[in-house]
Amino acid sequence: MPSTSSAAHGALSRHAFKLATTTALAALMTFGAIAPAAFAQNAPAAESTANRPWMNTSLSASERTALVLKEMTLPEKLTLVFGYFSTDNQWQKTPVKNYVYPEKGMPFSAGFVPGIDRLGIPAQWQTDAGVGVATQTGPTPRQRTALPSGIATAASWNPKNAFAGGAMIGNEAFLSGFNVQLAGGMNLMRDARNGRNFEYGGEDPLLAGVITGNAMKGIQSNNVITTMKHYAFNGQETNRFTMDHKIDDQAGRQSDLLAFQIAYEIGDPGSVMCSYNRVNGFYACESQYLLNEVLKQDWGFKGYVMSDWGATHSTIPAANQGLDQQSGWAFDRSNYFEGALREAVNNGYVSQARIDDMAGRVLWAMFDNGLFDNVAKGDQADKIDFAAHAVITRTGAEEGIVLLKNTGGVLPLAKTAKSIVVIGAHADVGVLSGGGSSQVYPVGLSPVADEFGKGFPGPKTWYPSSPMKGIQARTKASVTYLDGKDVNAAAAAAAKADVVVVFAEQWTGESIDAPDLNLPDGQDALIAAVAKANPKTVVVLETGGPVVMPWVDNVAAVLEAWYPGTSGGEAIARVLTGEVNPSGHLPATFPASLDQTPRPIMEGDPKLDNDSHPHSDYNIDGAAIGYKWFDKRGAKPLFAFGHGLSYTTFQLSGLSAQASGKSLTASFTIKNTGKTAGAEVGQVYVSPVGDAGWEAPKRLAGFEKITLKPGKSGKATVTVDPRLLATFDSASKTWNIKAGDYKVILATSATEPVSEVIVHLDAQTLNVKGQ
Repeated sequence: MPSTSSAAHGALSRHAFKLATTTALAALMTFGAIAPAAFAQNAPAAESTANRPWMNTSLSASERTALVLKEMTLPEKLTLVFGYFSTDNQWQKTPVKNYVYPEKGMPFSAGFVPGIDRLGIPAQWQTDAGVGVATQTGPTPRQRTALPSGIATAASWNPKNAFAGGAMIGNEAFLSGFNVQLAGGMNLMRDARNGRNFEYGGEDPLLAGVITGNAMKGIQSNNVITTMKHYAFNGQETNRFTMDHKIDDQAGRQSDLLAFQIAYEIGDPGSVMCSYNRVNGFYACESQYLLNEVLKQDWGFKGYVMSDWGATHSTIPAANQGLDQQSGWAFDRSNYFEGALREAVNNGYVSQARIDDMAGRVLWAMFDNGLFDNVAKGDQADKIDFAAHAVITRTGAEEGIVLLKNTGGVLPLAKTAKSIVVIGAHADVGVLSGGGSSQVYPVGLSPVADEFGKGFPGPKTWYPSSPMKGIQARTKASVTYLDGKDVNAAAAAAAKADVVVVFAEQWTGESIDAPDLNLPDGQDALIAAVAKANPKTVVVLETGGPVVMPWVDNVAAVLEAWYPGTSGGEAIARVLTGEVNPSGHLPATFPASLDQTPRPIMEGDPKLDNDSHPHSDYNIDGAAIGYKWFDKRGAKPLFAFGHGLSYTTFQLSGLSAQASGKSLTASFTIKNTGKTAGAEVGQVYVSPVGDAGWEAPKRLAGFEKITLKPGKSGKATVTVDPRLLATFDSASKTWNIKAGDYKVILATSATEPVSEVIVHLDAQTLNVKGQ
């Protein structure tokens, strides 16, 4: 979503100015208890199918769409393809001329598309975003449950976790009166500085696709349409409105587009949101290649493409090249899909068949996701089970926390410790959240005043779940807090303590990229000074993505907690004290320095205006993103993709693999050889023995997370998606597996192989869907 930094894209901002305070929520339930039925609502009384045959629920979504579409006038069809921003203009920092707040929209929400009462077509009430029900700028933000960040969910490597979180926020969306949730963030991490990395699923197409697909599936189990976004190649926030990313078809199909394809196949989203940027010369929201060719023709997508807020640039090209709904008027320069589209249809520049297709796709998604049969009933927040939801988000945070280092068993915190000093990052009152349109305000609002103070993507919001209080509740030690602003005082206190826990933060947000990978505001120097004073220093990171750690050799332990959601403080405390055994693994490579990355200098220039046309060459890395780039170049990262430690030990053994149909299967056993219950992720990578034309030496081909009690074993079998063994041929639009020998590698990270076997595969040709 846009920021007020671009007047050319409308002066509206979805979080345009600082709220006096911000809010924090409370609590939820365990994954095993979550299923679609748990969030089912009672359907309203059925309409008479005699007068409205499309209300016959025994018919398919396509049949129902055809029945209602033939009754619609052109103005009614146009109603479905034009959406409004749904926040009162008076609350905008720079009010937009001629903008009228939609009368029936949900206040301070992302958007609204009117319904058609004559035909019983419900309105579309739209809310951000991927971690919960967000609120736009206004005096009384909704107070809702926030999940951990998207990258934290990906770090769980647990599809059930992703589904449970999605089902929870979808339930809160429905009970808040919404039937469209702008979730499903999917962009692969091509640059660790991207300000929205926290919303996404990491660097690997399989992991990101599986996790995001399951999250979308969970949301839609509540009769709420979700989006998949930002389609596609929206890899940075710098010049995001105008940046032109160049990438070849094969490289795109084997990386970002493959991630979207996998997520689409699992999650079946009703909508796809096209991105701001250009791709190979064309804006994504009027790209014939992305929208009509890849998404609709090749993948068979039946839903509708909505624009991001401010991403529509034309009427005729956009409509004919695949955009189905202009969103969030008045973020765009013109209301392209209103009067201008009607004129284009009447004059034949946009065919009647195309406007029927546009409206029909919206209707199909609404029927397919139950929006006609279980109409959103407005704000029913009193029915939200905040206590149960707090458990869901806390458990999700616990699964995603990654133990990066643990020297001398300093973690879990010793029960014999008499004094613990907690330093920094407001750990005495809360945990950090990411900024921008996805901002969820918690029950109780932020315990810390906005420290950003520059409008969007602020306010910088903290959730009132205190790690320090969680530690105090679980230890008999004396626990004291220092804010860390006085480095000398922090070091002096550290020297007297048995253990020190330093909380360090990196706030990132939509519309701005991080300037580098260092912790901001002198925190690296703080950690170095504290570690020098006390070698038993634990560092807890609350970041949007990877950071460098110049102090890492001098601290005893490092825990990556990401943005852990509205129960995140409790989750961190439970992990630090050993109540929960950490089981997260990195979904992205942590570089040792920016010089190891494809673009040490960020492409584009923040000073360029929105009529500029900056360029970026994604063919530099192509499909070799993240660990693949490091493998290809023989570079050693700070922490590898897939890395994650535990308080117990595991033995991975018994690897076997064999060709199976057009692909292969691999089986292995994990045994808990330690004294503590825990969970381990078995990661299966595949590497061709000869030259198979791959972008990098190996690819993640499958994974399984198994929870085990001490001494117990579990066996897993993964079936490899054949596309992960193939290269894409653009001319024939086929996936091709080259005959030959392939290493199947069992590993605990991209750089920590355990065992390998050789499998011979015959040549295979699969269609564009990998079948």
